[in-house]
Amino acid sequence: MTDTSTRTPRRDATQNRAALIEAAKVVLNQNPDASLETIAAEAGLSRRSVYGHFASRDDLLRELVSLGSRRVAAALEAVTHADPVVRLALIASRLWHEVEDVRVMTVFTVRSGLKHHIDEALEPLRRGVLDAIHTGRDAGTIRDDISAERLARLMEDAMFSVLEESTEHPLPEADGHRLVILSTLGSIGLGWRDANRFVDSHPELAWKAAS
Repeated sequence: MTDTSTRTPRRDATQNRAALIEAAKVVLNQNPDASLETIAAEAGLSRRSVYGHFASRDDLLRELVSLGSRRVAAALEAVTHADPVVRLALIASRLWHEVEDVRVMTVFTVRSGLKHHIDEALEPLRRGVLDAIHTGRDAGTIRDDISAERLARLMEDAMFSVLEESTEHPLPEADGHRLVILSTLGSIGLGWRDANRFVDSHPELAWKAAS
C-alpha cells in the first residue's frame, strides 16, 4: 500500500503551484491590491483550484515574499570586494538588478506588514553590510559620526527609497541603477560630486543591461 504522506506531488499540482507564484509576481507588480481571482486568472486557474495550494491570498503573498527574499539575499550575499565602499555600492547595484522587474512588489513588501517575513532572510546580508561599514570606518573611507547600526539602516532605507521613487515616477533602468548606487554612497558619507566620480572610476559599477 502506497504511503500517501511521502508521495511526490503530481506534476500538474507542482506546475500549478509554480504558475500561481509566477502569476502573482506579474499581477502584484502591476497592482499590489490585486485579488486572488485576478492572480488565478493570470495563472489560467480557477479561484477554487487555488485553495488546494494556498488557504488565502495572504498565504500566497507570504510564500511569494519568502521565496523572493531568499533569492535576493543569496544574490546579495555573494557580492564581495576588497574595498568596503565598492562592496556596498555593488550590493546596491545587485539589488537593483535583482528586483528590477518586481519593484512595485518589493516596495509593497518593505512598506507593509509583510516586512517581518523578509527580515530573517536578510539577516546574513545585514551582518555583511555591518562588517563592510566597520572595515570602511577603520580605513577612514566611511563616515563614523553615527553608529554603524544606524548607518546600515539608513543605507538600506536609501536603497529602498530609490525603488519607491522609481515606481511612482518611472526612471530609465540605467538611471535608476546609478541613482541607487549614488544614494548608497551618499548615506555612507560621500558628497554627490565624489560619489559620481567614484562610480565613474569603477567599471564594475557600470550599468549592464540584462541579457
